[in-house]
Formats: sequence, structure tokens, C-alpha cells
Amino acid sequence: MRILTNAAERDLSTEWHALSPTRACTNTRRIRILYIIDQLCTVGGAERALIRLIGALPEDKFSPELLTFRWDSTIELFKRSPCPLHVLPLRRTYDWTALKAARQLRELLHNRRIDIVHTFHESSDLWGGMIAKLSGVPILISSRRDMGYLRSVKHEIAYRVFGNCFDKVLAVSERVRERCISAERLTPSRVTTVYNGICLAEIDSVCTNRTYRSGLGVPMEAQLVAAVGNIRRIKGFDVLIRAAQLVCMEYPKAAFLLVGESSDRQCQAELRDMVNNLDLSPNVRFLGSRTDIVPILKASDVFCLPSRSEGFSNSLIEAMACRLPCVATDVGGNGEAIMDGINGYLVPPESPQALAGAILQFLKEPDRAQSMGREARGTVENRFTFEGMIERLVAMYEELAQSAAKRIN
Repeated sequence: MRILTNAAERDLSTEWHALSPTRACTNTRRIRILYIIDQLCTVGGAERALIRLIGALPEDKFSPELLTFRWDSTIELFKRSPCPLHVLPLRRTYDWTALKAARQLRELLHNRRIDIVHTFHESSDLWGGMIAKLSGVPILISSRRDMGYLRSVKHEIAYRVFGNCFDKVLAVSERVRERCISAERLTPSRVTTVYNGICLAEIDSVCTNRTYRSGLGVPMEAQLVAAVGNIRRIKGFDVLIRAAQLVCMEYPKAAFLLVGESSDRQCQAELRDMVNNLDLSPNVRFLGSRTDIVPILKASDVFCLPSRSEGFSNSLIEAMACRLPCVATDVGGNGEAIMDGINGYLVPPESPQALAGAILQFLKEPDRAQSMGREARGTVENRFTFEGMIERLVAMYEELAQSAAKRIN
């Protein structure tokens, strides 16, 4: 196992261990948290949110570390990890090499005297969580960020067996919470919704306007529709392309920008073929992974989220924070951010006609679109700020640590 110290290492020898049964508890000790995530190979919503979360934890209260089973050292976001990063190679969770990895993880948990293990995704939840539990880690937390569309039958069975071993399960939306309780048969009191949050100061610090289009190759007079997400079938970009065909019948110069890394090469090839077959090459552009998402959003007229399934979309609330009128499919937690007809439009999944109709409504009624964009920004300010998310998580960590300390003592 490699230990990468991209951030300054904290001096563990000078700190008290918050939950040690042999030492008294004081409020001055930092809580040690080990975050475990399956891989850091793509910059998806979960990966970006986790790095931001770790960087925002109060340093006087928490000592975070991060462990992953796969790591892409070329990605700048991960190279600048805000805490010590451990890479524990793990190809399978059920062979002999997994036993060696389990021993290494157990040693890490004891040597670093971890108080809380917080897991993300299936292998981290089920394998990492089990090792943490057997190693006697006082607090085990799992984050659930989707509606379970990637789970196999064996995953579903394992979550039902192991799910209630977590002290707390954090869901990114009420819809995800409801699914956790029903599908995994979790005790409702163990499952808490903590919405993703947007840093509004960062959004507002980006000064751009429609002139940014020139660098994107989009004419100033074009109607610009942006969509952000990894290129894979679940994101519904094929439905958006068919909707684009309908929009372009009325607005021939309309431009559709698909922003996101290609997680599925076959899917991207099929989408490009669809664009060519529908004669939409001048209108639909694949921009790939970008770091200038906020400027692109601020230069756009409409944001579209055509997902077939969604836990709770960071891209959606980011667009809302940019005062961009949004169209989203009515799946997962989208309806917890978008109030249909008030701060955006919700449409059924798999319906290019409904998607195109909502986009056209925004393009035909720019004053109404701007009004909904302002309402969308207000929704984010009231419910989905990054500061509010961190405040909730910090309070939860501290409450769980205090409860665990009382049990031990």
C-alpha cells in the first residue's frame, strides 16, 4: 500500500485519540476520519464532492485521510489531495489477495487510530465497511449517491445483510433515502438526507457573459443549450440529441453542448453516429471533460439534464446557481430541486418531445426563462449551499463521536 502525502502530514504523535477507552475525552481532540472510495480515476460528481468536503473540514476538529483502491496520478484534482492519500490495490474482494489487502487496511485503521470510516460506492461500503467493523472502528458511515442502477443482484443481497451495520447512511436526496430504506430494509432512523451543496462565492467570482461563446465556436446569435455529465447511457444524451432535432426545426442555429468525460466509448460512438445520421453535426458538439464549466453555463441560454436515473445532480444545482433556466427529467432527486413551472421544468424520462417542448418554451419566452433562472438561484441559496452541507456533516460527525465515546466509557 502506498501512502501519498500531497497535503502536509499531521503530527499524529502529538494528538490525543478522541475515542480511545484508555484516555479521557476533551473537546480539543481532533476526530480522525478515513474516507474510502472505490477509485479516483475519473472526476465525477462523487469524487469532486469528496475532495471538496475533505478540504472544507475544520482543521481544529478533524484529521481526515483518504483511501482508494485505484488512482489516476495524472488527474490534477487528485494530485492535490487535501489530506494524506492511501492507495490500496484491490482487484477483487473475494480472492487471496483481498486477504492481504484486508490485513493492510486493518493495520492502517489501528496505526492511524481511526475514529470514523466513511465509505463511498459498493466495494468501499461492503468490503471496506466490513473490515472496518471487524477492526473495531467506533463509527461506520456510508454515503449513497444514486438510485442503485449499477448494483448487481449480489450487491443488493449484500446491502440487505450488511446495511444495518452502518451507524449512519447518508443519502443525497429524499428519493435516495426512501430507496435505501425499502430496498435495503434499513432502519429509517439510520438514514439521513444531506443534500449536495454549491459554493456560491466561487460561482459568483466567475465573470463571463455571452462573449465567451466565441472561444467555444458558437455564434453570438445562436440559442445555446448546455448539458453536463459523463458520457454514458444512464445520462440520456441520446434522448437529448433527438430533442435537439426537434428544437432545430424551429431554431436552425441552436447549439447543443455536451460537456463531460467519456466513461463509455461505445456509448459515445453511438451518440456521434446518431448526430451524423440526423444531420446535426453543426448543432451538437461534444466538448469532453472541461474545467470551465461555470463560464460555459453562464454563456448558455438553457441547461438540460436528460438523465434516466439520478440520485441528486451537482450539475443541476450548479446551473441553477448560475441563474440558468433548467429542464430536468423527473427522476431521483431532481424534483427536490426543480419545482415544475416555478424555478424550471420537469419532464418525463425517455421523451424527446417533452424535452424539446420545455427547451422551446424557454427559448420562446426569454423573460419567463430569466424569471425562472432567478427563482432557481434563490432555491440554491435557501437549500443547497456548500456551507450548509458542511455544517450538517460536521454536526453529525461530532454527535456520532460523542455517542461513541459515551458507549466506550
